[in-house]
Amino acid sequence: MAVGLSGFAFGVTSAGSGLTLPQTCALSLLVFTGASQFALVGALAAGGSPFTAAAGAFFLGVRNAFYGLRLSQSLALPRFLRPFAAQWVIDETAAVSLAQPTRRAGRIGFAVTGLSLYVLWNLTTLLGALGADAIGDTRAWGLDAAGPAVFLALLAPMVRSGTERAVAGLAVLLGLGLLPVLPAGVPVLAAALAAPLVLWARGRRERAKEEGR
Repeated sequence: MAVGLSGFAFGVTSAGSGLTLPQTCALSLLVFTGASQFALVGALAAGGSPFTAAAGAFFLGVRNAFYGLRLSQSLALPRFLRPFAAQWVIDETAAVSLAQPTRRAGRIGFAVTGLSLYVLWNLTTLLGALGADAIGDTRAWGLDAAGPAVFLALLAPMVRSGTERAVAGLAVLLGLGLLPVLPAGVPVLAAALAAPLVLWARGRRERAKEEGR
């Protein structure tokens, strides 16, 4: 249900941002990672350049590469299947597959989750794009916020340590603080600097403690 609603919201938001029906459907068919898709159309709708919009979407999608590294070990798929399986490496398929007790169950979980979500996401994207004219302004309905809301809901339970909270807080400050002064899409890229800055500060603090001893 959550994926279906998000797919519908993406279809509406993408069409409302000026993308054509084929362009909207192509994004879901080829990209298939919700947060990146919302970031791309959101930046374009705000007047950002295609380059910054695509860069922001790319960095949000990088997490799937890390899922892929882990899944390649747990699933151990034949080489000829890996390029096809890579298309389905997303948050949900990684979570379901890695939660299984055996390799066979992990493969089944990955295949069933990937196929069902891929079909559902693309179907609801099409329905959303077709229904965009009837719905009207997506901002009035709040559908443009559906993607970020889902992404935050997935991320929040994973932020546990003090370092992770510091990175999240600094990223929010950078993103929101730079919105008025940078072109659309660039604040998202700048927010990625939060992680190295926090790790650098933590390293300095730890070295200072060791020297103080």
